Amino acid sequence: MNAIYRLDRGQRILFDSSGRQFEPHLRSWSDSATPASGESVGSIAAAGWLQRQSGAPVRVPIGVIGPREATGAQLLAAEEIGNGLAAMGFFVICGGRQGVMEAVCKGVAEAGGMAIGMLPEPDPSFANAYAGIVIATGIGEARNALIARSSLCLVAIGDSYGTLSEVALGRQFGKRVIGLEGAARVEGVVHVASAAEALEEVARCALGA
Repeated sequence: MNAIYRLDRGQRILFDSSGRQFEPHLRSWSDSATPASGESVGSIAAAGWLQRQSGAPVRVPIGVIGPREATGAQLLAAEEIGNGLAAMGFFVICGGRQGVMEAVCKGVAEAGGMAIGMLPEPDPSFANAYAGIVIATGIGEARNALIARSSLCLVAIGDSYGTLSEVALGRQFGKRVIGLEGAARVEGVVHVASAAEALEEVARCALGA
């Protein structure tokens, strides 16, 4: 369910439904002596405020992972998620190749955002055309650990051996992993039914929920 917050844009203060105040620099909530005021907003609008107007945006990228051999539904979900993440003001990191990776980069680019493609090869020409920043690691599939470690949270769309390794590493590193469109049923993965729900989960993660 989409959480409801109170946002006082003039004072740059965000309150939750319990009246606690959000501290953007710490991404934490604390009791407030100030009565909750302002407009009612959902998680995505609150995360967009955090990224664009709070003065303390989350600078850690959101990881989006998935197979190169993807279904049409997985590609559509990846593009929608990339578009939504960029619209909120998040950077995205992915494997930089084709399939889900290309689709999420396309969605990010179309919304004016920035996607980082972290390639396993040493040659940047392997990157898809929509990756804004290409890092040609040359370390093979070991780059999966870099993606999992460097992400605020991970969105897994579909499944493959490589994707499964990133899911497992993300959980090993204590990262929230959100799965959809056939993502691996690994303990601790939060499974959702749609791209819209995945975006809600990312927003909640950024808000420390």
